[in-house]
Amino acid sequence: MAIDTREIYVTALKNTHALELQALQIMERQVERLKNYPEMEDALRRHIAETHGQRDRLEEALQGLAESPSAIKEGFLGFVGNMMALGHTPAQDEILKNAYANHAFENFEIAAYTSLLAIGEAAGQGNLTGLQQSLKEEEAMAQVVRDLVVPTTRRYVELTVAGEKADR
Repeated sequence: MAIDTREIYVTALKNTHALELQALQIMERQVERLKNYPEMEDALRRHIAETHGQRDRLEEALQGLAESPSAIKEGFLGFVGNMMALGHTPAQDEILKNAYANHAFENFEIAAYTSLLAIGEAAGQGNLTGLQQSLKEEEAMAQVVRDLVVPTTRRYVELTVAGEKADR
């Protein structure tokens, strides 16, 4: 049984929508624990708002195809996102591990949106502006997270050397 490009596009939209839920779960757990890292907290709060907009754009694209997000994928990736966010919490260097993971995850999302756009083009989808905007937001956030690695690391070292709790 052959699958057409529309089906591939719908699946990619659903996967990306679920991926954004996973991103929200990760960021929402982290942002609660960043009192010593206000720059990272601000960046995550801004990106949480952007991510809600990205999910809205994906839902609009799905609705335009008379489709809806996958509850099974959403449930599973939401659970995984929560577990990923909690995975680093016992570590003294939680903030560093989260910074690395956030950078990797943003680049994962960039690849997902790049692929989604290519699939959308192959499926003959005309208006991909919203998805292009989401890609630009992910690229910008990846750069922000990357730019925060050094100041976050310095703050972590400063707090640790001072004998303070530096994990969050």
